[in-house]
Amino acid sequence: MYFLYYSSFRFVDIALCVTNKFTMSYDKFIYNRIHPSNKRFLIMMLAVKKFVRSTLTKNDAMNHLLNMRDLQNYFEGIGWFNSVNEKLPVDQNGDCLPWYTYPAISFLEERISSDLSVFEYGSGNSTLWWSKRVSNVVSYEHDFGWYSILKGKVPGNVSYNHCALEKGGEYSKAVLSDSNKYDVVIIDGRDRINCAMNSLESLREGGVIVWDNSDRDQYKEGYDFLLDNGFRRLDFFGLGPINAYPWCTSVFYKNNNCFGI
Repeated sequence: MYFLYYSSFRFVDIALCVTNKFTMSYDKFIYNRIHPSNKRFLIMMLAVKKFVRSTLTKNDAMNHLLNMRDLQNYFEGIGWFNSVNEKLPVDQNGDCLPWYTYPAISFLEERISSDLSVFEYGSGNSTLWWSKRVSNVVSYEHDFGWYSILKGKVPGNVSYNHCALEKGGEYSKAVLSDSNKYDVVIIDGRDRINCAMNSLESLREGGVIVWDNSDRDQYKEGYDFLLDNGFRRLDFFGLGPINAYPWCTSVFYKNNNCFGI
């Protein structure tokens, strides 16, 4: 699908290519063996580029293509095309991202601190992403094949565990397997309602729950349980890595929480 995005920009690229060529950085001037004699040349070409763009925008179809071209730049900047190609949640540099919505990722990047302790239901690139930003991560995975792939990639501050899935069984109770308390519990695996219900005992004072795919009605019982227990809900709806459709990642929190909400 992303190929269609690229191909739709070609006409606009042709219309702008000449002016773009002459409005590159100085290094690009050297690379292309173009040596303007003075600044007036560059100013002139910038004016020409502005004229070409303004002319194109007077036509609705061309204006639509220009907007799509800007959208392409946005998708490239956040790494969406890269994630589609790799079939993994990664950014524009190929670094790991959690498979949450982009608005949620941006929010978390600004709020998490290096002293936090995290428990995670469901593992993946999110496990590696959290491990670089917090003190420690305990992660449980039900899929043994996926567990075997990721096990060799996790760093030393991650306790990575496999637990067979049984509704209401040991998997959903994994957060209670020891006396540890956590600042953040992530609900992004299976049996999510039971996982959420079991998580409250293991949350530190000020702890929060991050629930991915929280737009799914099938988990309503779990959302209501948290709200009935005094949590508030903050939704981050939008696009995320890989997928071509929006969804929601939510943070459930109380006052004086570790995210400072």
